[in-house]
Parts: sequence; C-alpha cells; structure tokens
Amino acid sequence: MTELKTSTSLLLNIEAIRADFPILSRKVNGKQLIYFDNGATAQKPVSVIDAIDTYYKNQNANIHRGVHTLSQEITVAYENARTTIQKHLNAKHAHEIVFTSGTTASVNLLASSFAKKNIQAGDEIIISAMEHHSNILPWQQLCEEKDALLKIIPISKEGELIIDEFEKLISNKTKIIAVTHISNTLGTINPIKKIIAIAHSKNIPVMIDGAQAVPHTAVDVQELDCDFYVFSGHKLFGPTGVGVLYGKEKWLNELPPYQVGGGTIKTVTFEKTEYADLPLKFEAGTPHIAGGIGLAAAIDYINTIGLEKIAAYEHELLLYATDALQKIDGLKIIGTAKNKVSVISFIVEGLHPFDIGTLLDQMGIAVRTGHHCTQPLMQFYGVPGTIRASFAFYNTKQEIDEFVKTLMRVINMLK
Repeated sequence: MTELKTSTSLLLNIEAIRADFPILSRKVNGKQLIYFDNGATAQKPVSVIDAIDTYYKNQNANIHRGVHTLSQEITVAYENARTTIQKHLNAKHAHEIVFTSGTTASVNLLASSFAKKNIQAGDEIIISAMEHHSNILPWQQLCEEKDALLKIIPISKEGELIIDEFEKLISNKTKIIAVTHISNTLGTINPIKKIIAIAHSKNIPVMIDGAQAVPHTAVDVQELDCDFYVFSGHKLFGPTGVGVLYGKEKWLNELPPYQVGGGTIKTVTFEKTEYADLPLKFEAGTPHIAGGIGLAAAIDYINTIGLEKIAAYEHELLLYATDALQKIDGLKIIGTAKNKVSVISFIVEGLHPFDIGTLLDQMGIAVRTGHHCTQPLMQFYGVPGTIRASFAFYNTKQEIDEFVKTLMRVINMLK
C-alpha cells in the first residue's frame, strides 16, 4: 500500500486532540504510553469524563419516577442523550433507541425476544465466519434450545465475505440474519447494505453488529434499512457498561420484553401486567444513567471533529502502518480485504503472539494478542492467535514508527 498523496493529518489538530485524552500523557513501565488497543476499548476525552463527573456531583437522582427537581432534570438529560444517539444514527424515532449495557447485552436481548415469537424447530439463522463470540453464542444457544440450525457465511483468505455463497444459504426457513458491520479482528468492512437488500428481497430481517463500525464511520440506519443495529459505548470513546440496540419501530413493538421489572410496565396486578410503550418495555430497572449521558457526550465530541475527517485520517494511519509492517521479514498480515478500517492483525513466523505482546508492553506499547473473541476465525486461518494493532484518530505516525522499531527489536530478542 502507498501513502495518501494529500495528508489528511493536516485536517486534524492532532496535538490538541491528544490533549483532550488525559491517559495518553501517562507512562507505562517507564515509557511513554502508545495505545494501539482501540479495538478492545477506546480512551475517553475530558468532555466525557466531565459529563459523568457532573452527573454524580450535581445531578444524581433516578429517572422517570420522581416528581422532585433532581429527578426531573436528569430524566430530561437522559432522554436528550437518547435523542442525540437517534440523530447520530439517523433513526426515525427516539423510541427506536434502546439503552443496554453493551453490544453483548443488545444481541442477547434481541436473540431472546426474537426467539419467543419467531423461532421454531427446524428454522434457520445465518451469521458469518468472522463474527465476534458475542454474535455467535446467543444465536448458537438459541438454536440449541429451539432445535434450529445455525448457518455460516464463508469468507475468503483475504477476509472478505463470499456473497454468492451467502445467497445459497438462504432458504424459506431462514428467520433472521446477524452479521458484523466491521470485523474486530480483520478490520474488514462488510457489504452490509447489499446483504440487507438481499435479505429483504426475501422478507428476512437483519441485525448488524456495529461495535467496531461506529468509532470509524458514519452510520445511517434508515439509509442502510437494517432492522436492528447494535453497538457499545466504550468503543465509541464513551463509558463502559452502556450500549444501544436500535430497532425499527414495527419490530420492537412486536417483540416481547427481554427482562421485566421496574420501569417496563404501565400497570401491574397479580392477575395481569400491561407493559410500557417503547423503549421502556426493554429497559428494566435503573439504567446506567451516567453511561447514557457520557455516551451522548462522546458522540458530541466526535461530531465536533467530524467522522469524515476521522475516517480519512485513520485510513492514512492504516496505509502507513501496513506499508511499514510488510517490510518486516517473517511478518504476515491476517486479513487483507480491499475495504477495511484501521485494524491490523498479524503473526510473526516462529513466535507466539503472547510473547511479542508481553515484551511490547514492557516498552510501553499496548496491543492485543490472542484470538480476539473470534476463535472460529483463528481456526480458519490455522493460527492460535494474532497480534492486533488498532488505531484511533488520536494516534500518530510517530507512534507507528516507534511501534515498528520496537517490534523489530522484540523479534530479534525472541529469535
């Protein structure tokens, strides 16, 4: 790969951006931290930290139930956060945004609620070979419980879905398709709009796992026409423990609640309960109020920079790092799709990823090693795991240079 002719880094004030992230100034093992594990979780800007701090210092109360001032103030703030997320995804209605504890909870919610009304013995569910365990296990468990069949979209060695094979998997027993927007391990950007169009031509709903997509690209759920879209706040520079399930109004109205309890009801008697309207029927108990507010603050922050600028800059980092890593003898990149985001998984011949990752950490560089919650994908490539470097818009080419130099030193130490 070659570097972009026009440097998109000129469009971003990287020094000012890095100053917004306090953790980037710390040292690890006596070295300046280089954080290349953004695929696992992203760092948080001061504006997000301040929003959470303000809630607990000045606004702490429960929502929706209180008549006192604090409760009413924070209810408005929390519902405004929902509206911020609605607008960010271009959902048609704010009540199509359901707060959860993260992507994993969102997929489990959908799998459980969808199955109650729509899955019978012999039915089929389609996922892909590059899914995160969080988008495998809920469907796998569901198929075991219902005696349904889980079908897998195959991938090429480059790490791209084989769409012709996907179409062959669809039958009149296919009830839902659940695929990742962007692979957390390979960085592959999947053709989800095409997948959705194919599915809808056969009246099959589609859920998209957007955990790795929302930090890197703009998502328009109406333009995509997906039925469900899920993601986590912590990968989008927001707090941990909060996430989103977007669902089209008609689907959410049809699905039964996943968990029940306080907040999910209109009326309760010992004989019968009437559940609340959307989205509250899916939001049992006291939610992660600070998380919702912090997630909205994170969205506001990235929108002040601009997702187009972020995507362009991160692509520049991807090209730069790919070019540098390909020059290292014995290093092989796993996942070479034509369309991908700033994630690079690689192995080094004769060396275990854990050993490399451990030594890099001793030198202040944070990468992820292992199977990345994609064990079937590792089996496909015939490797125990990879080293994964995943970049965000606060990373720099200078950090990549230091990473590559240190990696070469580590390789020489281990050989």
